[in-house]
Amino acid sequence: MATEKTAKATWEGDLLHGSGHVKTGTGSVDADMTWAARAEDVEGPSPEELIAAAHATCVSMALAAALGRAGTPPTRLETEATTAFEKAGEGFKLTSVRLTIRGEVDGLDDEAFRAAAEDAKENCPISQALKGNVELSVDASLANRSPSRSS
Repeated sequence: MATEKTAKATWEGDLLHGSGHVKTGTGSVDADMTWAARAEDVEGPSPEELIAAAHATCVSMALAAALGRAGTPPTRLETEATTAFEKAGEGFKLTSVRLTIRGEVDGLDDEAFRAAAEDAKENCPISQALKGNVELSVDASLANRSPSRSS
């Protein structure tokens, strides 16, 4: 059986001068939105920030599950997702999500950690939803070690 989650958004006014509000069914997100916060360097939440939060969480959970199944559960995973929202043709588009993951995992070397992070990036449900439409990349390393990139 599927788990369902809800969110409700309202918008008042035109795009450039109006504003909106989003609230999740659980109340965990309850935020005002503006076009300026979305498309300019203005403080405030945006849909892309919510996608970044969802993706960072999803990848962390997928990676923790995989590491646990492999017998090397993480002590700590810290994942940052950075989205790029830019003009594309006549409109705008979410073009990429860059994931940066730092982990503390006993009994695992950097190469195995990077491979597990790459697999989590490819297979978490949020990645699956974005795949084919948004460029996804990951930079993963164990804490206190130099990073290694893959796309």
